[in-house]
Amino acid sequence: MLQKQVRISSEEETLFVSSDAFDDRSTIPAKYTCDGKNINPPLTVRNIPGKTKSLVLIVEDPDAPIRAWAHWLVWNIPPSGIIKGNSIPGSEGRNDFGEQHYDGPCPPSGTHRYFFKVYALDDLIQLKPSATKTELEKAMNSHIISFGELIGLYQRVK
Repeated sequence: MLQKQVRISSEEETLFVSSDAFDDRSTIPAKYTCDGKNINPPLTVRNIPGKTKSLVLIVEDPDAPIRAWAHWLVWNIPPSGIIKGNSIPGSEGRNDFGEQHYDGPCPPSGTHRYFFKVYALDDLIQLKPSATKTELEKAMNSHIISFGELIGLYQRVK
């Protein structure tokens, strides 16, 4: 499969996030969803600033019925640029399912967007494993030096 593109930046430098599993703004294979093995897809992060000490990954569904729904929270990921599929690349927080692991796309109806947001930080984050997305965002807020995201789509086949 071809290397996929990435985009979006909130800082001077943009992280380029891609996956060998799906292209930006295309369908996420069922393997990485509740309809398959429910494992995280592989990600590649390029253009990581030299002063980066760690990466943070937040996977969320902004189309969820109640609010943006966190599917996976991971911090203190080494800034190597590689997040392997079916892995635990750093410290995991508590997602909105109340679990401390990846829970893949599983929309109740229609096609939802899934944002794989990657942040480059100038430090490591000290949080309890039970930390939520709000706690993670607060802890990393003053340490973000770059940002990028990959967006995948998924609709369950009924």
